[in-house]
Amino acid sequence: MMLASRIDQEIKERLSGSQSILVVSHKRPDGDAIGSLLAIGHALIQQGKQVQLVLEDGLPRKYYHLASADRVKQSIENDYELCVVVDSSDLERTGSLLLEMPVPDIVIDHHKTNTHFGKVNLVEDEAVATASILALHMPLWGLSLDKYVSSSLLTGILGDTIGFRTSNVDSQTMRLVADLMDNGANLPDLYQKALVGRTIEEIRYWGQGLLKIVKENNLVWTSLSLDDRIKSGYFENDDADLINILSSTADAKIAMIFVEQDGGIVKVSWRSNSGIDVSGIAFNFGGGGHEAAAGAEIQGELSQVSREVIKETKSLLMN
Repeated sequence: MMLASRIDQEIKERLSGSQSILVVSHKRPDGDAIGSLLAIGHALIQQGKQVQLVLEDGLPRKYYHLASADRVKQSIENDYELCVVVDSSDLERTGSLLLEMPVPDIVIDHHKTNTHFGKVNLVEDEAVATASILALHMPLWGLSLDKYVSSSLLTGILGDTIGFRTSNVDSQTMRLVADLMDNGANLPDLYQKALVGRTIEEIRYWGQGLLKIVKENNLVWTSLSLDDRIKSGYFENDDADLINILSSTADAKIAMIFVEQDGGIVKVSWRSNSGIDVSGIAFNFGGGGHEAAAGAEIQGELSQVSREVIKETKSLLMN
């Protein structure tokens, strides 16, 4: 077991000293955001705490099998003593939830672009996922990693490593995964639900994007419009993980996808397979992330944003 640090002791004291706790994560949540939120939330509920779990964009259907998924709301409904933010690099990533609220009490994250916007910040930017940070630290806070909590944590790790495919996965990651499996997490089942299983609407949505795929030298990209979403009957506001398919393109060093959102916003995702750091270019466009995976939300029309981002990304490849 890890030795408790000063930050661990402070987090433990804040959690144990609070009865009503709010846990939030970022908008358009991915597997790590959801797994981390549900893991710490369920562990606190098991301790008899009054816990609000809030995601502004709600919980995607494919995560309904995880413990306490039915407790996730899209808005803050009650007062709280303590606010915990997981897997968010800055306050704006949580959407409008906390913009007029007090400074979050605890921030737990693994993005190197994290702005340390909480009163207590546990940020480990070399971790493969926020869920892996929680798996190591929660026991130090007196929180149990039972079968249900471990399943959520493993889901988070699977999501951010794309099924252990990212270059930062090492033997420590796999030992941590083995510990979660020993606690009762079913890796094959969770892998299937998080990364493999798809609805017919998701597959149709992929089809719309794959029809428009472009590859120039070592760069591959595509786009998904609001009309594509309507045609396919897919009404989540993400790319249904199509970016992970693009990133498997042979000889592609960087993959990108542009997803049109309501309100004149385009969500851009980058994936790098070559050691090229894409977090910097994402940061330049108001986003952030990691060396191998980053994103940004950019105001503008889909065609205009695509042109600007493609131009800048090509420049990155040329350097």
